[in-house]
Amino acid sequence: MVFSQPSGRNKQSLFGTSDDRKKPMPTFRLQPKSPPPPSMPTADELLDTAKVVALGMHTRFRGVRVREALVFQGPAGWGEFAPFVEYDDAEAKLWLAAGIEAAYLGAPEPTRDSVRVNATVPAVPAADVAALIARYPGVDTVKVKVAEPGQSLDDDVARVAAARELVENVRIDANGGWTVPEAIEAIAAIGEVEYVEQPCRTAEELAEVRKAVSVPIAADESIRRSGDPMRVAQLGAADVAVLKVAPLGGMRALLNLAHTLPMDVVVSSALDTAVGIAAGVNAAAALPNLHRACGLGTGELFTRDVAPSFRIERGVVKPRRVEPGIDLPLASPERTQWWHDRLRRCHAELVRR
Repeated sequence: MVFSQPSGRNKQSLFGTSDDRKKPMPTFRLQPKSPPPPSMPTADELLDTAKVVALGMHTRFRGVRVREALVFQGPAGWGEFAPFVEYDDAEAKLWLAAGIEAAYLGAPEPTRDSVRVNATVPAVPAADVAALIARYPGVDTVKVKVAEPGQSLDDDVARVAAARELVENVRIDANGGWTVPEAIEAIAAIGEVEYVEQPCRTAEELAEVRKAVSVPIAADESIRRSGDPMRVAQLGAADVAVLKVAPLGGMRALLNLAHTLPMDVVVSSALDTAVGIAAGVNAAAALPNLHRACGLGTGELFTRDVAPSFRIERGVVKPRRVEPGIDLPLASPERTQWWHDRLRRCHAELVRR
């Protein structure tokens, strides 16, 4: 992709990897018949329409009960900037690039009109699993979080068993929380699942686990937070790639990486608001091959979203344009300023590329 800089010179995609990454992310070139690329918006232009929201959650997820995000409007719609607070600017700038792509370039051409999604079960007691899955009507796949700090393997086994009683196809996600020996032990105790997502932290560890177990292994952080996203494939470390729009720098960056990886792809959210979910659904709808349910139903985790969440009907969601409402749950003035400052820093990082 090419963005036209304010100076008038065309620069290679701002949706590549951060400066500390070893290899640039494959870029998506606009076809000759496509409209000219827009100028890179200034930070002030982005902030002119920006709203910083604080969304409550039904249960703690990824260690948080309130999800903050900044959304802004462009000529093609709305974009989202919501990197997790612990991410530095070099990593967070890709999330800003993804938001700018959504707001200023819009979605790529779809190849399907609906996307199958999975239910997501946080690290809750087994007794709470049924009520959570009930929020996802018609799904045939459930992702269950495991390896939660402070919990035991028995907790994980019970939670997965409770999900299995309701939905046959279960996948689990450890978010890199196990060592290699712990992963091998846990997978044996939990039993057959569709796949185990990011059982350990590094690609090398994933490769070790994959050699030792019969269950398929999926890579998430080892791709999106790696200096070399292809290393997972080179090491034979995974059977499935879990790809997320914002951390990769946009919908088109995701599509190019999916085309390059020699494995099945699942598109998932990064605890996005409805604005970010829209980008994920659009990316999934544009994939030429999509064989597994995607993790794009996480709007059900919020007590309130910036717009009506994507409605799951018979286990699928459909691409649509998202317009945030007027009466939003806004963050405090102090947190709003924090996000404005962060956007300005990340914008400066993008412009320097």
